Amino acid sequence: MSTIAEKILASHCDKDIVKSGEFITAKIDLIMSHIGTAKVVIDFGKIRPSKVRRVFDPEKIVILFDHYVPAPNERWAMAHGLIRNFVKKQKIKHFYDIKAGICHQVLPEKGHVRPGMLIVGGDKS
Repeated sequence: MSTIAEKILASHCDKDIVKSGEFITAKIDLIMSHIGTAKVVIDFGKIRPSKVRRVFDPEKIVILFDHYVPAPNERWAMAHGLIRNFVKKQKIKHFYDIKAGICHQVLPEKGHVRPGMLIVGGDKS
């Protein structure tokens, strides 16, 4: 018998069954990120020019500020600016600036999640 997590993962990689410990390639419904996006933006900028420098689907990404808001120092203010520029350049539709709330509440409250979705997100900066 499969767990609900295994069933969701199986449905997103076109398999009947997946088991704990198995490596899979799955179709992601939604990506969530917050202040940790700054590191991703820096790494994204290091991709060689010959490779694509666009996010896979700007409609399937939610970025919000729920840590270090308002920015407590210059370092975090710069990170906020870096992320805001990235969101604009990549045309990411779902961006929540300061005071929107905590990521775990904002995603369902704003209608980004539904049962059975496969959502990935970083939750540590």
